[in-house]
Amino acid sequence: MELMRAARLHIPSRTLTIEEVPRPVAGPGQVLVKVEAAGVCLSDVHLIDGSLTPTHLRRETVTLGHEVAGTVAELGRDVTAWAVGQRVVLQAGDIRDGLVLTRGVDYDGGWAEYALASVDTLFHLPDTIPFEQAAIIPDAVSTPWGAITATAEVRPAQAVGVWGVGGLGAHAVQLLRAVGACPIIAVDPLPAARRRALEFGADVALDPADPRLREQVLTATGGRALEVAFDFAGAAVVREQALTLLAPRGRLVLVGLADKALTVADGALFSYQQHQILGHYGSAVDAVPQLVALVEGGRLDFSRSITDVLPLADATKAVQRLHTKEGDPIRLILRP
Repeated sequence: MELMRAARLHIPSRTLTIEEVPRPVAGPGQVLVKVEAAGVCLSDVHLIDGSLTPTHLRRETVTLGHEVAGTVAELGRDVTAWAVGQRVVLQAGDIRDGLVLTRGVDYDGGWAEYALASVDTLFHLPDTIPFEQAAIIPDAVSTPWGAITATAEVRPAQAVGVWGVGGLGAHAVQLLRAVGACPIIAVDPLPAARRRALEFGADVALDPADPRLREQVLTATGGRALEVAFDFAGAAVVREQALTLLAPRGRLVLVGLADKALTVADGALFSYQQHQILGHYGSAVDAVPQLVALVEGGRLDFSRSITDVLPLADATKAVQRLHTKEGDPIRLILRP
């Protein structure tokens, strides 16, 4: 039996350790992928700190990592559409028995030397896209892409607000620019995050604690307020503030995950203005190949998104850096 290293999270104790575990074997309809890069996401931090718990995990321990890119190492016996050595990027989840499962949450992910993937979750990765940049596409990029294009259905020239310019929000700004939203107003308490928002294409970057916030939003939008607001922070205070800045028929899209109650302070005004609150999770199956094509075609560039690359042995250190925001990270990458 061959062994490999993997970063394993014991859910009852929320303990993350690097362990030697059996290397998976590709079964029917599966491919074994040699992991070249795996992203570290705030969701991983929340799994470790206990604020998120897997819904469909059948064991007490799971290998983390839902952002994965690598090369095909082994084929299941009936797999003919792929070849050993091909570069691939993996969808962040899978549909099994009608359930939407997340890689690295509900089943073993890519913080390991090798990862199993069903052929339906595998996408070709062109040689022109580095593994580190490709790895973040299945969540850090595809999740805001789905929120923008599918859930919110943002149209060109619509005024939008982005609360939280971290790993998801920074890419949301870039993607909103690509689809023609205008103006794009970023809101974040951290000066570094506001600077990043402007660098990624925001028209205005504001501090949520500024008492002139509403006035500044109305000025930027020509008095329209926001047709769409995105909460990438997953915080109650963000949602309450964003609701007060929506235009009539405006939409608030909840992307950041939170287990707190969602409240509407003025239900009558909410109904009168015909506001909407929309939940968003993940992305459609075509999001990753769409984004890969846009990167390959020069429409998007994620080279600025990779803050640092660390060895798998430093997984705990990477989680801590993301939690404390040391070095103002957008995305940290683990390389087995």
